[in-house]
Amino acid sequence: MHRRILVTGGSGLVGSAFDLLKGEYPDKEFVFSNSKLCNLTDFPAVVKHVESCRPDAIIHLAAVCGGVGLSMKYPATLLRDNVLMNINVLEAARLCGVKKTVMSLSTGMYPADAPNPILEEYIHNGYPHPSNYGYSFAKRLIDPAIKAYRAEYNLRVIGLVPNGIFGERNDYRYEYSTMLPALIRRFYENREGHSKLTVWGDGAPLREYTYANDFVRAYMWCLENYDDERIMHVGSTEEHSVKEIAHMVAEFLGIDKDRIEFDTSKPGGQLRKSTDNSKFVRLSNFKYTPFRTGLERTITWFRKYYGDPAKVRC
Repeated sequence: MHRRILVTGGSGLVGSAFDLLKGEYPDKEFVFSNSKLCNLTDFPAVVKHVESCRPDAIIHLAAVCGGVGLSMKYPATLLRDNVLMNINVLEAARLCGVKKTVMSLSTGMYPADAPNPILEEYIHNGYPHPSNYGYSFAKRLIDPAIKAYRAEYNLRVIGLVPNGIFGERNDYRYEYSTMLPALIRRFYENREGHSKLTVWGDGAPLREYTYANDFVRAYMWCLENYDDERIMHVGSTEEHSVKEIAHMVAEFLGIDKDRIEFDTSKPGGQLRKSTDNSKFVRLSNFKYTPFRTGLERTITWFRKYYGDPAKVRC
């Protein structure tokens, strides 16, 4: 059992969910870290920080990431900073004698032409999508890093692969947000009137989204029950088209869906990127929050706290 757990990226979406759900784990003591407390690209600072926190385990959620625009503009930054952060956390865990470390990968790292559903072993079978190759390769490197640190140092480290994450504390800033939080914000800010709400593409691409609270419970299950060098998908496989998602957002905001138009002159992204989570579900018997339920909770929260910078990042 791991009692004192250091969570990096504590102010991010999943990190915030850990903070909200910590009451579900009364036998655990969570320590939340963020970029203000420690610059994870600074190796001496990381070692000093881990030493001061004295964790039994680390759940490494911190990453430099954002939407397609950010990924295309700063590929070197995303590659460099994420690689440094990941290696620094592993080295600090090794030097400080941390009993177990959980690393986070991303379904965005898989080859653009990977067959669906995507299996974990497809990770190195081709080039990732060119729009986010810097971030993708940084995440891919975690896989050999896990194998190497387990083999040479006997470090207990595992790798978990989330897919699309959503929840109340999404980053709604347009330059950093992904498709879903960007839709929620834009639709909310333009909910009055009759102007068209434009969505890029034809609305056909399918997307998997997992409620952030589910990732907390999945990560905690894996921390205590999974110990293998092979990475594992832990996200929901429930899929919805971009059109269906846009219509649900409109419904929960009281917007006539006929106001939504799809601009087929703009790219819509990959048609499908589904994952196989059968290994995790078979081991854990995990039950996911339905997408519609999580989305309604998220939008209700967003409407309540919109305009409060202490709550909503816009």
